[in-house]
Amino acid sequence: QVQLVESGGGLVQAGGSLRLSCEASGRTFTSYIVGWFRQTPGKEREFVAAIRWTGGSTYYSDPVKGRFTISRDNAKNTVYLQMNGLRPEDTALYYCASKPNGWPLATTTGYNTWGQGTQVTVSS
Repeated sequence: QVQLVESGGGLVQAGGSLRLSCEASGRTFTSYIVGWFRQTPGKEREFVAAIRWTGGSTYYSDPVKGRFTISRDNAKNTVYLQMNGLRPEDTALYYCASKPNGWPLATTTGYNTWGQGTQVTVSS
């Protein structure tokens, strides 16, 4: 059974940076899409970024474009989310998830494996 484990969350001041990690165990990400989503209390889970493991194409939501970078390390079977220029509105529980290649990728549809989440808090 595949498992995804996120790490790297924490408390940071506005303008600061954090790097989240999502490591898979049980299988590789080959032919999968790995996405990052975030959620705050009372709101739906929101797409942040995604990467196609094969080929490395990346996709970002408008609020994070230019500030966040998603990348992968084949050898470590890990996906990273580098978050720079953090803002208080980035505060959320961040989840990574995976799905087989296909569309759509900017909604939770089709993502069938989820991590437990890692909290990111940005103070003003």
